[in-house]
Formats: sequence, structure tokens, C-alpha cells
Amino acid sequence: MASAAIAMDRIGGRAFNHSAGDDAEAEYDRLRDLARKEGDKMKQCFDRAHETYERGDRAEAKELSEEGKQHQQKKNAYNKQASEYIFRENNAQGRIADDTIDLHGQFVEEAEDIVEARIRDAQARGQTHLHIIVGKGNHSTGRVQKIKPRVEQICKEMGLDYATEENEGRLYVDLTGGRVNVPPPLPSQPGGGYSGGGQQQPQHSGGYRPPQGHQQGQQQQQHQQGQQEDELEKLAKKFLPKIFRKLEGCCIVM
Repeated sequence: MASAAIAMDRIGGRAFNHSAGDDAEAEYDRLRDLARKEGDKMKQCFDRAHETYERGDRAEAKELSEEGKQHQQKKNAYNKQASEYIFRENNAQGRIADDTIDLHGQFVEEAEDIVEARIRDAQARGQTHLHIIVGKGNHSTGRVQKIKPRVEQICKEMGLDYATEENEGRLYVDLTGGRVNVPPPLPSQPGGGYSGGGQQQPQHSGGYRPPQGHQQGQQQQQHQQGQQEDELEKLAKKFLPKIFRKLEGCCIVM
């Protein structure tokens, strides 16, 4: 069976760009590991099916092929869970600005569709620009950025100009069709700092108690956070299934 060699490299060194807990990182790794194991089983079944078919035993070849398809479905399901999980974790309010999208932990094929859907969604809402965290490729083969060229190609196809920001693991995209001569300074992210380098957000000391006005602001922020999480849920359901439909019927080199 012919296989489509699709590069599915993770973006950046860690799946979580922000300061995530060990439990969250472990859950993401668990899902990706389960997907890899199912991919290995799928390949074994398809290889055996091919060998059996060549020997003339078409009945057994068909059984092995069907078994391989079952492992493929499981692999795609685990990758889907991992992609949705990391997307929500990295793009939740309080961890990233509204005009920024973080692709850490996504595979290249996943990130490609996420970016296109996010750009169209932002344009529909009248957003003028988008900061895209693509990672520096420090842990890719040969330390070569894999996702950045894909994002640049998407921008070209959509007629959008872009520029590499001060942090070269980020791109600034003009959504209005205008020219980008020099990208603006990196935006301040919620909690301080600049998203893209994996900085930890500052924490309040145990003895600090915010004033009443600040508490009211926090309640309002929590309400807004709930609204944005609902939007993230809708966005994830909108475009993430498309990614895995594209992957059906092909063997993926992990």
C-alpha cells in the first residue's frame, strides 16, 4: 500500500507555550503517544496485508487491511483529542491576547488548517491583524522551522502581507490587504511578558490580597473568560474535524 509521507512535526520545543502544569503536559503526551502506537499497528497491518496479497491469500489480506483501518481511525481520534486539547490550553483567555493565536504542540497539517480558519474568522469579525506564534523550530529535524513556511504560503494564497516579528518564532499578519513594512512591537500578553518564548506569568505572593475594585474586575474578567472559552469551543468544533478528514485514508510518517 502506497503511503503519503506527510511531515507532522511539533512546533517548538514544548507543546505548551505558557507555563502549564506537569499534569497537562503529561495528558498531551499521553494522547500523542497513543496515536503513535496506533499508527505503528496500522502500518504493520497494511504491510502484512500487502505481503499476504502478494502470496495470493486475498481473504487474509482483506482482514488485515480492515484491521489496519481500525487502527488508523483510533490514531486519528487520539490525534484529534490531542490537537483540541493543546489548542484550548494554549489559547485560553488569560494566557494569550485576543489578537494572537498559539500553534505550539500542533502538527504541521493541523496547524495549516487552524491558521486558515482563524484568519477567516478574524476577518469576518473585522479584526485588522493577527499575531501567529509558529515556534522557532529548535526541536525540529535540522532545527528548521516547518510551520512558518506553511503559514507564509497560506498568507500568500489569501493575498495577505506578513512579517517576522522581533521574536522570530512569531509572524505578524495584516488582515486588511495592506502592506507590512515593519511589524509593530510585540504586544503585551495577559499577566505581563510577551507570549512566544514560554515565559512564566508572574504570580501573586501568598500574603497579597487585591483591593475590592480589583476583585470586581476579576469577576468581570472571569465572565469574559467564559464567553471566550465558548467561542474557542465553537471555533475548535468548526475547523478541527476538517483536519482529520483530510488525513483519512493515508499513512502518516510520525
